[in-house]
Amino acid sequence: MDDGLAGQRWETLADVLLAREAALCRIVAGVPPRDFAGLYIGNDDVDRLLRAIPGLDGPEPADVAEVRARFEPAVAGAMHAFAAELTGAGVFADLIRRARLRLAEAEVLALVTAVELHPQRQRLVAYIQDSVQLPRLTLATLGQVFGPSHPGERAVAPGSALDQAGLVSVDVSGPWSVRMCGVPPRVLWALRGSTAPDPELPRGMRVLPPLLTNRRDETPEEPQVLLVHGADRDSRLLQGRRQCPGTGTLVLSSAVADDQWPIVVREATVAGLAVLVELAAPAAVGPAALAAMECSPQLSWVVSSATELPLETMPRRSWLEIEVSDGTANAEDWQEEFGIAKPPDGARLSREQLRLVAAAAGGDVKRLADGFRRLAGGHLESLAVRVRPRRKWTDLVLPSDQMAQLRELAARYRQREVVYGAWGFPAVPSTGVVALFAGPSGTGKTLAAEVIAADLELDLYKVDLSSVVSKWIGETEKNLGKIFDAAGAGDLVLFFDEADALFGKRSEVTDAHDRYANIEVAYLLQRLEAYDGIVVMATNLQRNIDQAFVRRISVAVDFALPDERQRRAIWELAFPATAPLVDVDRKFLAAQFKVSGGNIRNVAVTAAFLAAEAGQDITMAHVMLAMKREFQKLGRMLIEAEFGPYLALVSGDA
Repeated sequence: MDDGLAGQRWETLADVLLAREAALCRIVAGVPPRDFAGLYIGNDDVDRLLRAIPGLDGPEPADVAEVRARFEPAVAGAMHAFAAELTGAGVFADLIRRARLRLAEAEVLALVTAVELHPQRQRLVAYIQDSVQLPRLTLATLGQVFGPSHPGERAVAPGSALDQAGLVSVDVSGPWSVRMCGVPPRVLWALRGSTAPDPELPRGMRVLPPLLTNRRDETPEEPQVLLVHGADRDSRLLQGRRQCPGTGTLVLSSAVADDQWPIVVREATVAGLAVLVELAAPAAVGPAALAAMECSPQLSWVVSSATELPLETMPRRSWLEIEVSDGTANAEDWQEEFGIAKPPDGARLSREQLRLVAAAAGGDVKRLADGFRRLAGGHLESLAVRVRPRRKWTDLVLPSDQMAQLRELAARYRQREVVYGAWGFPAVPSTGVVALFAGPSGTGKTLAAEVIAADLELDLYKVDLSSVVSKWIGETEKNLGKIFDAAGAGDLVLFFDEADALFGKRSEVTDAHDRYANIEVAYLLQRLEAYDGIVVMATNLQRNIDQAFVRRISVAVDFALPDERQRRAIWELAFPATAPLVDVDRKFLAAQFKVSGGNIRNVAVTAAFLAAEAGQDITMAHVMLAMKREFQKLGRMLIEAEFGPYLALVSGDA
């Protein structure tokens, strides 16, 4: 970086040009600088103005030609030195190269900038323009300084390279010839060596440094427009940065006000950055953003979108489209975020998810499980109930075949990376796992889902149907979309209880209600097929589930009422080891009462409350009374064949 700007050749050029114009002005005016210049017009001024009006001027006075000739070597030498300076290193030369300005445009920028930087030059310009109200160069003066063979004022015209890059500003009011030219503060600060971004940039934007690569040559390639779609946001960002080697990246969303895009272009030009615009699905590139891309050929642009963009929304510049097919975080990503050589077993996160998990866990691998839980929790809380799994395999009593199926279900989810990744099996239609648990109420479907979640060290989210199903057309699909979008952001078990309410069979269309109900089922099937997580559907009536869902199911487990041996095991688990039991005959209970595991747990808890209220230990009397209450809920009669010797105990008014 330059130590200072004094004495640089671009300033020397500006000073020589201003000195020449001041000398010419002195000769033409024939009077020294006077007080109140430009504030009144006298007779001498009228004569001088008449001589200077282009339509009335005659041959150039000899003394004027003499001054021009005297300054010619100095001007030519300054211009030659300035052109040489642009080929070397330096803040100003770097800016000219980044903006891809021609030599004539660079000369105009040098002159206008030099005037901005020093008040002495501004006083000199006011003298040249004969008005203290014109301390900056006007369009007419630019044309006069550089002559008819030079672009002069045309170099700052609307649509010019200087204008489109935002390096100059021109007054928008007043007579055209006296509109003054200036330089935005961000450009001047950059020339002074400041790297602070423009404070007028959109909020939320961020600047990322160039990626470190193994390439020897990290010189930015020719400016280009890239359309990157697919995978997750962070993977698209990584791909876009890789396509702009050696260049930092200005990242912002598409929600930028129209009048801020010129500021973005100027910042990227001054700082030498590529611009990456992240689109929020299903948004497209807005007209103002498209105009900015089309009018900034000196910049590389990257448009990041989850899906492909319609062709008619593309900028009128040549562009290259890149699809990011795999956004899964690799070992290098895990090393960067958590400092571990490889991801934990079963952890399959996108780069965006990994970044969020790392932030939630503070980069501590010991808190990784907490990060997983937080990944989707904030989005699902309003639509599903979070269950922190606490029950284990030992809490589940099922026939051996059903237990084996459940363990296979957990293994199917845990080993996805091996089967679909290392072994190359096609993940059609997705790597997700869908399970159907069918059977009567209370047979352990919800408990089994919790046990599987605990085994996989995942949270269980039980979908609240009351918050999902809506009578308004289209609202149910929106709610389901929110659920799958949120669940897709983290590893969890998504549990649909009473699934036939959502996954029911499609019917013949007889009215509009049937048609929209079928649309809901079709939408749910599409989301289920594309979902990469684990879904458990529970139903009391398997025959009510649409066959299209059955085809997608990975594992189907039938839950039946437990037999006597299983009921005995459930009764053993129903009372904790710390519960005060006295003569509770579990064998009798298992043999006599053909109820589900859920009923057994209800009876045990009710008996405990009855005993606690009476200040007693739990006895068979409490258990029998609790069984009576359970039978009353079920609408079952109390018969001697089941209650046996305890029938009299429960037949009274107790």
